[in-house]
Amino acid sequence: MKDKEEEKKILKARAKELAREAREEKTLEQSMEIVEFLLASEKYGVESSYVREIYPLKELTPVPCTPSFVLGIINVRGQILSVIDIKKFFDLPEKGLTDLNKVIILRNDKMEFGILADVVLDVRAILKEEIQPPLPTLTGIREEYLIGITRERVVILDAEKLLVDKKILVHEEIPG
Repeated sequence: MKDKEEEKKILKARAKELAREAREEKTLEQSMEIVEFLLASEKYGVESSYVREIYPLKELTPVPCTPSFVLGIINVRGQILSVIDIKKFFDLPEKGLTDLNKVIILRNDKMEFGILADVVLDVRAILKEEIQPPLPTLTGIREEYLIGITRERVVILDAEKLLVDKKILVHEEIPG
């Protein structure tokens, strides 16, 4: 008799644990972790799974003959990476560089580069269902790179689109 009661307790505890794990997994599927940052006094976010690291903006080397949105290159522990000024790419007002500027290094399996952030604010989870389609006021070049906007007015960038976009890739040869 005692064995049966003990067995029931164990099975109940296992069932509770499995149910809790399933709820947590569902919540993880319904949310995304973002790196939140400022660009021209607007809040932006990018999915953290595309962020390799956040690096201080230092020792930036300008590169001649590149589009205006290419700020230059930096050396990150021996790896040379391009830094894109997303404000210029999106035609946002410029603020100038400060010691608060950070480079958010984005990567996927084919590409890696940094985007300039005025200030990195936070890393946090947001529910995917809270992301609304972009506002009609966010038209033009920005619209195609947006996943949407949150209730707190954080604009979520589509890192994958940025990483594969041919407009961002600079491949120009100078005739010799």
